[in-house]
Order: sequence, then structure tokens, then C-alpha cells
Amino acid sequence: MTETQTQLPTLKTEQIWGVTRILLGWLFLWAFLDKTFGLGFATTPENAWINGGSPTAGYLQYAAGGIFGDFYNGLAGNSAVDILFMGALLLLGIALILGIGSRISAIGGGLLVLLLWSTHVPPANNPLIDEHIIYLFLLFGLWRVRAGRTLGLGKWWSETDLVRKVPLLE
Repeated sequence: MTETQTQLPTLKTEQIWGVTRILLGWLFLWAFLDKTFGLGFATTPENAWINGGSPTAGYLQYAAGGIFGDFYNGLAGNSAVDILFMGALLLLGIALILGIGSRISAIGGGLLVLLLWSTHVPPANNPLIDEHIIYLFLLFGLWRVRAGRTLGLGKWWSETDLVRKVPLLE
């Protein structure tokens, strides 16, 4: 190696998957926090959920389109949809960051991102896929490689009595 070349730190594959899991978890948790408190990134304070705003209304009313656009437009501002959406963001973010519930995170999170993808079919910038499909594959990949066991509580979680009784929660 020459003096001008820099050696990258050595990361094990499982560490890369663990960091990827935490980063993806933060993506979902951040969306929850910003929509809840209106931190000024995607959501202004006056539109925050805690200030009476709907976390789904703007997107479902104005951004949803394509072949399912009318269906999603009709759901805009529905409080049950808001609660389900925000609950999914919060639980998915926490589970991914902690490394617990990998299986149910893959299933529930996969359903969430597939629904988000379907709000604009076909996608605006590609005839088939957008970032939601990438998230779908990442969620299932994280589950399959057991990424919660590295830099997370996955090993401990999988050995709890609750998970032994309800394996879906693994």
C-alpha cells in the first residue's frame, strides 16, 4: 500500500448489517418524530400531530396518485389511518434500532412500505420501483441474516419466554 492510499477500517459483514438495521430504524423513527412534533423538516410545527395536524392528510390528498390515487385520496385525514401509520412508524423504528422483532418487522414493515409504494403506481421516476421496494428487500434481508443479533438485543429477545411462545415476534 502506498502512502497516498488510505486503509479503510475493517468491518465484518454482520456489523455492516447491524449498522444498516440501525440506520433504517432511524429513518422510520425520525419520520414518526418529525410528524408528531413538527420538527420543521418534512412537517412544520403547526401541522404536527400533537397540534391537531394529520400525518397522512397532505400526502394522501395531494401526492398520492396513479392507479390507486382516488382510493388513497379518500383516506386522507382519516384518524384511524393516522394512528395505524404513526404506530407502524414508531414500532418499526424502535424494533429495528433495538434489533428485536425482526420477523414481525419484516412482515409489518414490508406491508407498510408496499402500501406506501402503491400510493403512486407507477412510480414517478422509474416504471417499476422506488425506494420503498428497496426498503422492502432490506427489511427481509435484515431478518434473514439475523441482523438484530449484532449491535442489538436480538439474541436476548429471541430467548425470552414471550418470543418462545409467539415465534412471530422473533
